[in-house]
Amino acid sequence: MRYGVSGSGFGNGGKDGGLGDEWGVRAARSRALAVLRVRGRALGAAILPAAVAVVLYAGEVTGHFTGTGWATARVITTVLAVVVLLAAAAVALVVARARPAVTPTVELSETAAPDLHRLVRDLADRLDVPAPSAIALTPDCDSWLEDRSHRAHGRAAVPAGAGPVLVIGSPFLWWMRVGELRAVLAPVVAGTGPAADPDIAAARRFVRGLDAAVAVPDEPGLDPLRRFGARGVGRVARLLLRACGNHAAEMERGVAAAGSERAQAVDQGTRIVAQEQVGLAYAGWDRLLTRVALPAWRMGRWPSRLDAGVVSALTELSRRDRLAEGFSSRLGERPACDLLEEPGAVDEAASLLAARLFHGGPAEAGPDWAPVDWSRYPEEVVDRKWRADAARLHDVLDRLSTAADPEAPEAPTLTRVLTHLTAPQDRPSTPPAPKEDDDLPVVPPGAEAATEARAEAHARPEPLAAEEEDRRETGGRDEHEAETDAEHEDEDDVRNPAADALAAALSAQVAREDAEREARAAAGATAGAASGAAGFTGPDGPWPLAPLLPPRTGRDLLADHVTALVCCAAVDTTGAAPGLDWLDGPALLVDGERAADLGPRVLALVEEGDPAPLRAWLSTTGVRPEKPVRLL
Repeated sequence: MRYGVSGSGFGNGGKDGGLGDEWGVRAARSRALAVLRVRGRALGAAILPAAVAVVLYAGEVTGHFTGTGWATARVITTVLAVVVLLAAAAVALVVARARPAVTPTVELSETAAPDLHRLVRDLADRLDVPAPSAIALTPDCDSWLEDRSHRAHGRAAVPAGAGPVLVIGSPFLWWMRVGELRAVLAPVVAGTGPAADPDIAAARRFVRGLDAAVAVPDEPGLDPLRRFGARGVGRVARLLLRACGNHAAEMERGVAAAGSERAQAVDQGTRIVAQEQVGLAYAGWDRLLTRVALPAWRMGRWPSRLDAGVVSALTELSRRDRLAEGFSSRLGERPACDLLEEPGAVDEAASLLAARLFHGGPAEAGPDWAPVDWSRYPEEVVDRKWRADAARLHDVLDRLSTAADPEAPEAPTLTRVLTHLTAPQDRPSTPPAPKEDDDLPVVPPGAEAATEARAEAHARPEPLAAEEEDRRETGGRDEHEAETDAEHEDEDDVRNPAADALAAALSAQVAREDAEREARAAAGATAGAASGAAGFTGPDGPWPLAPLLPPRTGRDLLADHVTALVCCAAVDTTGAAPGLDWLDGPALLVDGERAADLGPRVLALVEEGDPAPLRAWLSTTGVRPEKPVRLL
């Protein structure tokens, strides 16, 4: 798509046309003007009744609009104009005072990172664009520019008229080399040029104000009358956002295109390698958060060196994945974290922020929310997690056993779990064989509905040939698939009923614990907001937590708990020890090597009720399942 908007802009490295001649800027400015036209139409609609009232009063003065009818029209129009103007003023006031969303970050002053600030300023000079007003870090694999000139941002705000803040993903500083970081930041820093364009800046302020106004009705502390008015303002803001949303999105694409176009001449060869590192960093960072950090957060611990851990995770990923071979050889070059004065302190702040964003942890360390070093991770996280899971499993077993047999054994042993999951009475019974004098076929479980459907089909009149062909191609196939699916679903349901019952009780227990933890976190957030503490707010209310893992099924949860119990028994009765795998998290070390073959054997027990593979592993490893394990 071509855009016909042109005009003068910022300098473009000595080119006569300036930045205004770049395709991306022209496209962005065109879309910005479209956003501003939506604002202008809304303003025109607000003052239209007042304009009509002025015309009617002017007609009365000049003697043209006289009579009872015109007087009534003037009164009605005046009242309507006053109501519309008051409503428009309320909407404008809320939009102007609403607090736009600001990303939670770790601020980096020039004294904390002088070399990094110098690198960004030099990069802006090479690109011939204004330098960002500040630099901040976020625990994510992304970088962008963020406007924080709104006065409602408080301490995070920058002076009015200043440039946007450069937000850098903290994993980039530890994994990337200095040259790679410069290449990655080049198109981002180049976006400060279009951001200074008056039309683009005005359009962004308008969209951010509308976005913030939508969230006003959900703010705490509003009385019923003010909340009712805020809801009306929110509806108007949503209407305006729908009208200009597409233009705003295209405007941002144009700005991004302009930045990419401007940065093509900066370290072009390095940019290709750097983009590969972005994808690798994202993969390693995701594994580190979901497999390593999340178990620690759930135990009330937060790793204090997450960004340093991403280097180990990505190095391990490079060793395992042949597609990533050679990436670890770059580690001999100067890392970008050397641009910081105190990398350890910055890493700790970013790690705490990551725990708050992805898990909802407290803002400060405490007795139940303590930092943990990587050297202490196996002891303080892995071992405690295993024993907590084992204790939960036996607690659920105690309740089930008490309901069935008040005198059931309560010793926390692995044998108890093996016996429960492989008890003969819990195994599915074989369907009875048909009698010899019974000529009816044995109907498999779940196929009764399909059999009735076939009987009805025989009772109906003979269909036409075309109808019969359609039935064979569609209905017949669907009927067969329904029978097959029903048989498979029924087979899965009765494969190990003891495991299903235990998994259901375990899932309920975990759900209760998660609900209690979320309630405590919500209460702490509410208390912080009531005390005036700066919280994480987004366009739709409080900043939403990003779920790191999808919900687990009951059998997956049971398999995790049985694995934890096996690991506890191995640690207590053999020379095994808890360990840390940088890509998979908690790991059991047997003779110094990770026990990678334990998972399938536990699944065989849980899914099929077959203890033979796990018992063979226990015998080979020397684990004594009859010995009580130490619980948390």
